[in-house]
Amino acid sequence: MAVNLTRPVAPDPYSLLPKVPDFALTSDDITTGKPIPDVHTNTAADRNVSPQLSWSGFPSQTQSFLVSCFDPDAPGPAGWWHWTLMDVPATVTTLEAGAGNPDGSGLPPGAFHLRGDDGVAGYVGAAPPPGDQVHRYFFVVHALDVPSLGLAADTMPGAANTAVLFHTLARAILVGTYRR
Repeated sequence: MAVNLTRPVAPDPYSLLPKVPDFALTSDDITTGKPIPDVHTNTAADRNVSPQLSWSGFPSQTQSFLVSCFDPDAPGPAGWWHWTLMDVPATVTTLEAGAGNPDGSGLPPGAFHLRGDDGVAGYVGAAPPPGDQVHRYFFVVHALDVPSLGLAADTMPGAANTAVLFHTLARAILVGTYRR
């Protein structure tokens, strides 16, 4: 029996959350609504490089940031967490390409990765099933009202991205796409 991978497009998951102010998120590598370059995907051994990200215009009372990448179009009801970066200091407004390496060498002091749905603590790029619909990858930066959420490195990304709701001052979103 063949499996039909075509599904209705999930809503923008962030539109379902309580409204907060927006701020700017840009990238030298990702453009909203455009395909993600292959180097930022998990489709070959020489890939999985997290994209460069920069943000500005967040509230002055911001004490830290949480950065994530989420695919709401992944097969199954819960989407797929590709990256969650915790406790980014408020003084950091740029992550260079490759900052999401699992070894943590590109991270700002005090920041750490959670394990994503692949079980990897670090960035894991786009890799929708071959032949599946176009997937959207939501790169999101939350400006937080606390210096740390106080979560451990073994916290599940879904739990962290729920806890963040109680401390989000503003949110910036950039959405790339990918299909194989």
